[in-house]
Amino acid sequence: MTPPRPTDARAADRRVDVLVVGGGPVGLAAALHARRAGHDVLVVDRRAGVIDKACGEGLLPGALAAVLALGVDPPGHPLAGISYRDATRHADHPFAAGPGRGVRRTALHAALRERALAEGVAIEHATLRALRQDARGVDVVLGAVRGPAGEAPGADGGADDVVRAARVLGCDGLHSTVRRLTGLDAPPRGSARFGLRTHYRLAPWSDLVEVHWAPHAEAYVTPVAADVVGVAVLSHRDGTRSTPRGAHHGLDAFGELADRARDAPVLGRVRGAGPLRQRARRRTAGHVRLVGDASGYVDALTGEGVRVGLAQAEAAVRHLDDPAAYERAWARATRDYRVLTSGLLAWAGSPARRAIVPAASAAPWLYGAVVERLAR
Repeated sequence: MTPPRPTDARAADRRVDVLVVGGGPVGLAAALHARRAGHDVLVVDRRAGVIDKACGEGLLPGALAAVLALGVDPPGHPLAGISYRDATRHADHPFAAGPGRGVRRTALHAALRERALAEGVAIEHATLRALRQDARGVDVVLGAVRGPAGEAPGADGGADDVVRAARVLGCDGLHSTVRRLTGLDAPPRGSARFGLRTHYRLAPWSDLVEVHWAPHAEAYVTPVAADVVGVAVLSHRDGTRSTPRGAHHGLDAFGELADRARDAPVLGRVRGAGPLRQRARRRTAGHVRLVGDASGYVDALTGEGVRVGLAQAEAAVRHLDDPAAYERAWARATRDYRVLTSGLLAWAGSPARRAIVPAASAAPWLYGAVVERLAR
């Protein structure tokens, strides 16, 4: 492990027990666990208020149970199971443990943010500038978030703020600044994949999460309200700069789905994410822990991101003082996700891709076992 670097001579302006970088669902879950363990907690994010981002928005039963256990109950649409579909056939499997829930990312974030504030978590709008560690903790250098023209808000011109934290949890997503600053970034492997999520004003036609398979892309259809359907398209095409005007472009390969969505109004912005594949050398560096997508990410193909991230958040707080124990807990929490997602991704990238839906249809017991493994 790289030795912690000494701090500079500037004294910290404030002190906290746990500083969480990244105020998305995983960061807020980690903050709630830390607060309930008796710690003073500060969450910082460069984005203010309720945050939206590209996300499949399907809480499978295990993820929904974890969210409810945090004391939040976000609105959404029941999800009864998963359906794999191509142009000629489909394989459906209902969840054995009861329904999941399709929840808009903003609804999930708003519910968790409200719960965190109610329990005494401090949330601030700031950007991470630097991390400097010593044997006793971390000096976290925060700066003001600049406006569209590059101006720093505030009468002080946006002077940096130094917060002394006993522990730092990096929950700042795929392109984690914490991972980069701690030297935990690892080179990517494989070809890059991207995600593009669009909301359509459209009444759901099914209570299943539909996964439509085309020759070079997958489309995830998730009902999130009585009159809203979310569609997330995964492919090797970088559509992260798309606009609402081009929202339907990614559906061209999905005949039936394209027909359903073609005349439906697009709600809000089209959100993109990627490259999805991210790797970390390890999850700990001194007093810093990487949690959620920041700790490494395979792909969104199996829809497990929220469940796995919430499990990591709980484990990171449980093992705040034992980095080796957190590494082991992280490996256990992510094992199924890593194995199943890597295997399906390899299959999807092979000449046998066209056999995925026929195989699921021909062997419903096997398909069902995989779905149940993901849903737990």
